[in-house]
Amino acid sequence: MEFVIVTGLSGAGKTEVIREIEDLGYFCIDNMPPQFIQKFGEICKYTNGNVSKIAFVIDIRGRQFFDYIDDMLEWFKISSINYRILFLDCSNEVLIRRFKETRRLHPLSYDGKILNGILIERKKLEFFKNKADLIIDTSNLKVRELKEKIKQFMLGEHLDNDFIIEVISFGYKYGIPIECDLVFDVRFIENPFYIKHLKNFSGLDKDVKEFVLSRNESNIFLDKVCDLIEFLLPNYLKEGRKQLVIGIGCTGGRHRSVAISQEIYLRFHKYDKYKLIIEHRDLDRNIS
Repeated sequence: MEFVIVTGLSGAGKTEVIREIEDLGYFCIDNMPPQFIQKFGEICKYTNGNVSKIAFVIDIRGRQFFDYIDDMLEWFKISSINYRILFLDCSNEVLIRRFKETRRLHPLSYDGKILNGILIERKKLEFFKNKADLIIDTSNLKVRELKEKIKQFMLGEHLDNDFIIEVISFGYKYGIPIECDLVFDVRFIENPFYIKHLKNFSGLDKDVKEFVLSRNESNIFLDKVCDLIEFLLPNYLKEGRKQLVIGIGCTGGRHRSVAISQEIYLRFHKYDKYKLIIEHRDLDRNIS
């Protein structure tokens, strides 16, 4: 049997995620108390393998049942059952806006203040986040982008090595992505934004890419960063890590960071033992 545990912050998109996982052929249950999972697993044994791919949403809605998480994970271990944890994160600002738009109270905002509820929930979920195989920040993700990340996570499960390298380009003016493990600033490279014939293009376009990568400092930077990543990867694997998220930032997240991120992605794409994901978070924002 294969178990996927979907968890994360209230308002971060768990409902959308579990629907996508269900579409991929998994038997899905929302808000399952952890201590019921063992009994459900035993029931599945009598389906002759017809129910072998299972996904649960577990979060603070379980209230006191949430305290049984350790017992659940211990049962997985004793039973030699493979499981993965998908954690959905989101910035406080976006979560507050989402709750206000839906006119719903946060389940832990006992004093009526949404932020206080979010902070309490972050603390309660810290255990799950630290054990997660994949953390997705949904703050700026479109539904289409979120679905693609879910597909990449779920369909990559049969690879011999499911270590994920995710490269995210971003603009510092919009904030650093909170899910990044490593962040590199490429604002030292000459900015194509101020080149008249390049301004309205992006790092995905040939002229901008050639402009950025033709700089000597760009290539030195790429060589040094890729050397660092190659050094870190086997050590992350040795420590049981399943994901490395690399942030590449410039001012607006449209030119330099995109071109550099694309090049890092291409350099590591040659390794079959890693699963590569690339995201250009701020590419479609207003360039003015």
